[in-house]
Amino acid sequence: MTWTSVWGTLRAGARVQGDRGSEAIQAAIVTPLLIAFLCLAIAAGRLTVSGGKADAAAEDAARAASLERTQLAAQSAAADAATRSLEDQGVHCASTDVDVDASGLSVPVGQVGYVTVTVRCTVDLSDLLLPGAPGTKTLTSSFTSVVDAFRARQDA
Repeated sequence: MTWTSVWGTLRAGARVQGDRGSEAIQAAIVTPLLIAFLCLAIAAGRLTVSGGKADAAAEDAARAASLERTQLAAQSAAADAATRSLEDQGVHCASTDVDVDASGLSVPVGQVGYVTVTVRCTVDLSDLLLPGAPGTKTLTSSFTSVVDAFRARQDA
């Protein structure tokens, strides 16, 4: 055995000894990034699912409003339908706002009218504990439903 081969072996062994603990440092750097990515994925999923459910609530509310005969009854029916739809689908909104444009109920019989409902649902994201993320996000969804042209209407 020559001195150069022994020296190369010692040097290689010394290098391996000097790398001790590097996995712990790498884990300490990567773990918070993975947790942040996981929280972002959960937030994106929650917003996507809640957005779809807000769309369904707006559809339900617009349909309920278009079946009423007066604007006041349409507003009440839309608010009830939106709230019930969100509750049935398991969406927990910090606040819910339902705007109804029931002017289509005022058109004369024989003409087509439209009822538009806008549902705003504020989703709470503060439980994710994601730094820099907003505490809430407001989702807005609108839907327009046709009022039957030959359905009797009342002025209110």
